[in-house]
Amino acid sequence: MRIVAGTARGRKLTVPSNSKIRPTKDRVREAIFNSLHSYGLVEDLCYLDLFAGTGSLGLEALSRGANSVVFVDNNELSVNTITHNLQMLGFDSKAEVRHQDAVMYLKEARDFDVAILDPPYEFDLWDQLISQIKSKVVVIETSQKIALNEYWKIIKEQNYGQSNVLIAKK
Repeated sequence: MRIVAGTARGRKLTVPSNSKIRPTKDRVREAIFNSLHSYGLVEDLCYLDLFAGTGSLGLEALSRGANSVVFVDNNELSVNTITHNLQMLGFDSKAEVRHQDAVMYLKEARDFDVAILDPPYEFDLWDQLISQIKSKVVVIETSQKIALNEYWKIIKEQNYGQSNVLIAKK
């Protein structure tokens, strides 16, 4: 897996060999960030990468000019991998890595410009999660279609094989 674009374009990421971690495919990351860029939603913005896994989505944001990213994952292997990749790419000064449950983190979270949500496929606490997000924009990658409450306006929805990607804003 590599960074698709930006200052770290082509740099290879360390990916743990843990079957529970499902990295976002390069072409899906490219499509997500091309869309975000076209909406002016990347450069100089603050991101939250919730259920960060490998951190590839937040790392892509940093490579493309995001101001900062908070990575949150409850898996220690993921946290260690993200920390390693941040140091390897020289982005560690622009990031915070939290070893914490995503839903619990949201209870104390600050506001973000963009929140990326890429939970495990079996995740089913969508109403609770979406109601607690403090961001102007949300990017959701999941295996199923989900309904958002009336506060969110979907600006793009696309399927990429098993991945359904939804971008919405308040």
